Amino acid sequence: MSKAPEAELPRSVDPYRLAERQTILEGEIPLEKLSRFSEAVSGFGEAAVCQVKLSFSQDSERRRIVTGELEAPVLLECQRCMTDMPSVVESRFVLGLVTSDEQASQLPKELEPFLTDEFSADLWQMAEDELLLALPPFPLHDRDECPATPELEALEADADESEGSVGEAGETQKDNPFSVLAGLQVKKKH
Repeated sequence: MSKAPEAELPRSVDPYRLAERQTILEGEIPLEKLSRFSEAVSGFGEAAVCQVKLSFSQDSERRRIVTGELEAPVLLECQRCMTDMPSVVESRFVLGLVTSDEQASQLPKELEPFLTDEFSADLWQMAEDELLLALPPFPLHDRDECPATPELEALEADADESEGSVGEAGETQKDNPFSVLAGLQVKKKH
């Protein structure tokens, strides 16, 4: 059984009307159309898309909220070996729809504000912002999969050997990094 391709997520919607109707939107956003996100990752496949699911609703206090899930396959640069590695950026979020900074300040702490116009919200910008927030600060391969693992193990072995010398009793004695300063100490005359 083959899965039909998902439709492209609409760029602009009336989020307040969608919240009143408790609408769920599912679709895709081509990653190449998200310029800020494209610059933040090493790359992605030619036809790569962000899978998006957004649920618009109202909470018990009639605040309009959007709950979302995003998933985007990308290439990130491993900060250990500096080579590209495949990864999936995922985000789950709950946002409160607001039209002003004053409304945003009144939201409870569990809701992040999503600033919109009265009748329009840019869903692609919202998705791009959430993807950027979900990027790992220091992407790394698993240690077993990283091409730099042999070099790291060699460096760690060298560091272990130079950390201390064996004393008379067979105990490891670490060099005092401040021992150089002891020789520079000048005695004061009274």
